[in-house]
Amino acid sequence: MLKLRQLQQKKQDELKKRKQETFNFSSTKMLSPARMRLEKDIENLDLPPTVTVDIINAPSNLNERPLLYIFISPDDGYYDGGRFKFSLIINENYPIDAPKLLCLDKIYHPNIDLDGKICLNILREDWRPVLDLQAIIIGLLFLFLEPNAQDPLNKEAAQILNNDKFQFKQMVNISMSGQIINNVKYDDVL
Repeated sequence: MLKLRQLQQKKQDELKKRKQETFNFSSTKMLSPARMRLEKDIENLDLPPTVTVDIINAPSNLNERPLLYIFISPDDGYYDGGRFKFSLIINENYPIDAPKLLCLDKIYHPNIDLDGKICLNILREDWRPVLDLQAIIIGLLFLFLEPNAQDPLNKEAAQILNNDKFQFKQMVNISMSGQIINNVKYDDVL
């Protein structure tokens, strides 16, 4: 009788151990809600021909933080003909927290500073979890088609845009060709 109870206990212990191992294995392979949402956002992207997205660290890569490069090539407005590179980093609280977006090119723009920080309201105070990757890309495109001098990071560029649109266009063209403006060397993005 004692052996039977020991055998039953041993079987129960083995079963518990197997369940625990199975649970641990499957939980490490499961994607977090942030990564699942990002995969859905990527699947639902409807990109215009002026935008490309390169996925460096896919959402399913559990060892790395998801990273995407976004390339904007405006075909109208002040920045027509340029190609601008952005990095987009998603943290594990996405979509509760907005992703981190950074311009990797040094450009002359009222809403992008020389360090690449971007003044885009949907990435700050207007961020909502219902917004997605598509909304961010549309917001970026809009910044290039209609720079916002009312909410600038580069105050000098905003002032010139407000006062003299022709001079602003000249400054943008000079900067996009990689020249120097006010002791700042801009990147050639043409």
